[in-house]
Amino acid sequence: MPKLKHTFKTDILFKMLFVKHPELLKRLTAHLLKISYESITQFEIRNPEMPPEDMDSKFCRLDILMMVNGQQTILEVQVEDEGDYPERTLFYWASAYTNSLPVAGKYINLPRTIIINIINFPLFKNCTEFHSEFQLLEKTRKILLTDKQELHFFELQKLPENIDKNDLLQLWLALFKANTDEELKMIDDMGVSEISEAVTAYHSVTLSPEFREMERIRLSNEASALYNAEQRGREEGREEGREEGREKIIAIARKLKNAGTMSIAEISELTGVSIEEVEQL
Repeated sequence: MPKLKHTFKTDILFKMLFVKHPELLKRLTAHLLKISYESITQFEIRNPEMPPEDMDSKFCRLDILMMVNGQQTILEVQVEDEGDYPERTLFYWASAYTNSLPVAGKYINLPRTIIINIINFPLFKNCTEFHSEFQLLEKTRKILLTDKQELHFFELQKLPENIDKNDLLQLWLALFKANTDEELKMIDDMGVSEISEAVTAYHSVTLSPEFREMERIRLSNEASALYNAEQRGREEGREEGREEGREKIIAIARKLKNAGTMSIAEISELTGVSIEEVEQL
């Protein structure tokens, strides 16, 4: 079963796809927030840019900041469990919320701020539902302190095996979960126009020169960072770290070669992997 080279979870693809196709993003957001598409009268992407320096500094963790009917809404996809995801999400929410207060502004005018997390790992161990929503509630009486905070977590690994073709939220999340050509085709073959449009847009973006160049930049940045880390590990005599770094560099060299955007000599120079090794990948 051939694996997808890039999935809906791929950070650059995720952001480029929805920035280029805002109507698809609007539909996805409506399903995630459980509101009707027609009820969205204001929809604006606030951070459409993907500057190379962001990819370098953040290892390309790209999110999308939107204004949806006056609500500040952040959509993020996370593939790996780094062990501190709840704290990280709360920090992102706090940063977005406080930064939205204008100079001499009043606290009452702070916008409702929502963070939507689509995550590819189980976060809440004793829960089988794939969607969890959090707000600020009084512990005993469950009184809402304020509606200015809303945190959503969608755990892809908890989606049902048999997706209901009439449940558009499940179908969208299944697109993000798909890792193989067969899985993507099965979802597309359900014949739901909105989802088929998203799959068509996915193929269009992955074949675009713009996406390939951004992916080349990302891989180059990762290769440089890992190579430097390996060199530091070698200097410090850390065998385990050196081996782990070496494996990651080989994996990136393989990706660069498969992408076909750089010569073998360029890949060798960038990653430190010999020309002979690159040729054998």
